[in-house]
Amino acid sequence: MAKDADPFEMNAAAKQVMAQAYGAMDGYFDNLKKTIASAPSGGTEFGEKIKSYAEKNTTAVQDFVRRLAQARDLEEMFRIQTEFVQGQVTSFGEQVKSLGEAFTKSATGEIKKSMKIGS
Repeated sequence: MAKDADPFEMNAAAKQVMAQAYGAMDGYFDNLKKTIASAPSGGTEFGEKIKSYAEKNTTAVQDFVRRLAQARDLEEMFRIQTEFVQGQVTSFGEQVKSLGEAFTKSATGEIKKSMKIGS
């Protein structure tokens, strides 16, 4: 009986399951990005940058998971993972610098306000 089974039938079923899994994953990440976008930022440059980076990082993870799931072999999986980690390390450095500048600007503005109020 096993010899009579159509090997493509199982492949089609596997493709259907993968398509459903991708749909669920995309739905999850899309909802996560909507939640991030709707979160209050406090109306500050720092808060807006935090939200923006959270959305970008979520998108990067979503793309990484999709690419990793489509890898054909272990070598490709390692290449995808290496590229992702290198990109995230670079991105993290840029984000830390940008957030530090925004925080310093915000803190300086608050100090100046409090000095004017106290004068």
